[in-house]
Amino acid sequence: MLIIAPEVRVPASQLDESMMLRLERCARICYKSEDKINEQHNSNFLQRIVASGHESVIEHEKVTVLFIIDRGISHELVRHRIGSYSQESTRYCNYSRDKFGNEITVIKPFFYKEGSRAYELWKESCLLAEKNYLELLQLGSSPQEARSLLPNSLKTEIAVTYNIREWRHFFQLRCSPAAHPQMRQVAIPLLLLFKEKFRVLFEQVEYDSSFDRQDYAQVYVSDDLFNI
Repeated sequence: MLIIAPEVRVPASQLDESMMLRLERCARICYKSEDKINEQHNSNFLQRIVASGHESVIEHEKVTVLFIIDRGISHELVRHRIGSYSQESTRYCNYSRDKFGNEITVIKPFFYKEGSRAYELWKESCLLAEKNYLELLQLGSSPQEARSLLPNSLKTEIAVTYNIREWRHFFQLRCSPAAHPQMRQVAIPLLLLFKEKFRVLFEQVEYDSSFDRQDYAQVYVSDDLFNI
């Protein structure tokens, strides 16, 4: 069994500030003020648009992100209605195959410290699930049958595409103190990246600043979404 930390991958090309200019172009249609557009977007204009609640205009652009998280957290992601998802399927992925290292991969729960009794209980449970899962496959079960034993901690990869308005909604819900800690672990550092790249659109989105930064998931920015 392989134990890994969660991570988030974002294509560098989707963090291009030209998106801001395209959003301004769409927004100015409403006021027929296209003559005020220049080569650089007008931050004050977009800021006023967002502050006024006229968020429909920021639905014209989207960002795709690859989350590598446990399946329990992925179930919360897909509850966001306005989005597109492509997720690693436990119906078709057979983790006894060489391509998966003949083992399952699980996401380490950061709130259980290695060496603690809680961590050992979690690890023992995952190991038992792996053992029985692999044995079921050997007995002739299909992956979609044997998956009933797999734990919530199982690693999954899920590509998520939201428009900018939905990303704001996602962050407002998933970065708050009420959100699941493993969701905050991936959502907060991603929000901070969006704040850096698209300040005007995300500067007003609040997050749980008490969350320990050392527990943040690693966020990778690359021109290749899937291979870092």
